[in-house]
Amino acid sequence: MNEKVLKSLFDIRSAIGEIDSFFVGQEKRFETYTNNPLLKRAIERDMEIIGEAMNRILNEDHEINISNSRRIVGLRNQIIHGYDSVSDENIWGIVMIHLPKLKEEIESLIKE
Repeated sequence: MNEKVLKSLFDIRSAIGEIDSFFVGQEKRFETYTNNPLLKRAIERDMEIIGEAMNRILNEDHEINISNSRRIVGLRNQIIHGYDSVSDENIWGIVMIHLPKLKEEIESLIKE
């Protein structure tokens, strides 16, 4: 694995860690997310970083084994270019369902 890919993997891991840190000491609740504009924007920003890093990885290694890699880039594009069509439910579903799996995949790739 080349240095550019490894750096982007670390960037993804860092952004996921930051999202997780927003909920330290408290339960992850949809209501907390939807009622806190600062939290929403921070999570969206980390999702942008994850998507951009994924795009860079795919430009270097088209065959990398990361689930939903193209969809991750697509979410980044939606947040940046279609910000008015981003739903709280969609982002929250990603935080709760997809980020834990992505975190595992990234950790596994970093260890290789």
